[in-house]
Amino acid sequence: MIGLEEFEFWFLTGSQDLYGEETLKQVAIDSKKIVDELNAKAGFPCKLVWKETLLTPSSIHKTLEEANACDKCAGVIVWCHTFSPAKMWIAGLNAYKKPLLQLNTQFNVEIPYATMDMDFMNLNQSAHGDREFGFITSRMDMPRKVIVGHWADECTQKRIADWMRVARAVADGKTLRVIRFGDNMREVAVTDGDKVEAMIKFGWSVPYYGIGDLVAYMNEVSQGDIDALFDEYNQKYEIVYDCGNGFDKDFVIGQIKEQAKIEIALRKFLKDNDGKALCTNFQDLHGMKQLPGLAIQRLLADGYGFGAEGDWKTSALVRTFKAMTAGQVVAGKKGNAFMEDYTYNLVKGKEANMGSHMLEVDPEIAVSKPKIEVHHLGIGDKEPPARFVFNTLEGEGLVAAVVDMGNRFRCVINEINVIPPEAPLPKLPVARMLWQPYPSLATSAEAWILAGGGHHTAFSNIITREQLQDWAEMVGIECVAIGKETTIPQIRNELRWNAAYWNAKR
Repeated sequence: MIGLEEFEFWFLTGSQDLYGEETLKQVAIDSKKIVDELNAKAGFPCKLVWKETLLTPSSIHKTLEEANACDKCAGVIVWCHTFSPAKMWIAGLNAYKKPLLQLNTQFNVEIPYATMDMDFMNLNQSAHGDREFGFITSRMDMPRKVIVGHWADECTQKRIADWMRVARAVADGKTLRVIRFGDNMREVAVTDGDKVEAMIKFGWSVPYYGIGDLVAYMNEVSQGDIDALFDEYNQKYEIVYDCGNGFDKDFVIGQIKEQAKIEIALRKFLKDNDGKALCTNFQDLHGMKQLPGLAIQRLLADGYGFGAEGDWKTSALVRTFKAMTAGQVVAGKKGNAFMEDYTYNLVKGKEANMGSHMLEVDPEIAVSKPKIEVHHLGIGDKEPPARFVFNTLEGEGLVAAVVDMGNRFRCVINEINVIPPEAPLPKLPVARMLWQPYPSLATSAEAWILAGGGHHTAFSNIITREQLQDWAEMVGIECVAIGKETTIPQIRNELRWNAAYWNAKR
């Protein structure tokens, strides 16, 4: 995964200077021990960094300003070991701009009934201090996460780790460049949007490059590098030379090598232009022999985001998913992907949605070793491109889309269950996924359409609905979730309430 290794989170302990030196010394000892043990045992995706106990308004303000300025710091976790008067936090919280987690915990697990005295009470009053901190963040309408539980409990640690992954993705998004080759597919609405507002809200930059800029890079690729990458394909994947479409072996090899050429050029272009995501458009391929297929799939597997037909929002969301789940992907078990709704099965009792795309579904979610095949595309009026063909992982997951509603961005989520196809698909030479959306195809599709969700989505069987809701909270956008409990009257009301809330915030 590119560009995620250096992020860290700061652990801030709140107290005050009324308790005396011995109490404050113990506060520091306790908070250091929490940080050390969490780093050693919790399996966090990023390092937790202990900071000196915060006792005064000036120290709080200084520390939170330093957190803002530190590129490595992706967020802070605040714990009030003792009582920490909340007026001290106002200036610092007003200045603070990154994700915030309030951990409502305490150093000890149980109440020591036989030995507890007032010294113990003054030291261990998180139940008191965290409510004071909670009030001021509520009064200031601060976006934040609250997690309650003992710091050594596995459930608490997992929730912290999940939050860290989301905050890390938000930090990644602040410098995300989506390299856009060409514009949106002509006359398509949902894939378009306000790029300036996206940069303000998420940090996403979406610079335009002509397809000729990529072709110039392709012209510089050496035959030796192409042959070497083809050999890598041959070792890692199964190449199908006879797909029954009349192509001879030399033609198939030539088309695969063309994708290798595109991949090499794309990787260099992305590196030279600091891109972590990209989008292409089959209507804008002047100077290219074929639409990138296998090349894009390979980039996706290495952590890049992608959206087809110029869909930069989905490209950025796919990269966001990959930033959230770095280190959690397990080949053949867990993964993320660019996805699109294609067609329904409307047989009573077997209602399902077939997802796919013409070329660019991520091999992370292949249920077995992907096959490389060459087929006619039937769109774009170019040569037949090589692509991975596979069925996808089964089990529960979700799909999500970010859409521009004019005065705000909205994230729409649908929880789903991926099922195996009832029969082989010998004439569908692409990656394909069949899922049953919750609560049902009819309700989920109606709710999705009412919410304005797009036909392009990001899929994951790792990310949870709670994580995506946390992400929306961190970046300050609307979030609409469709799941097992969803009803149409409920979703209609939620959309109305949301409209009132977000219109009032304008």
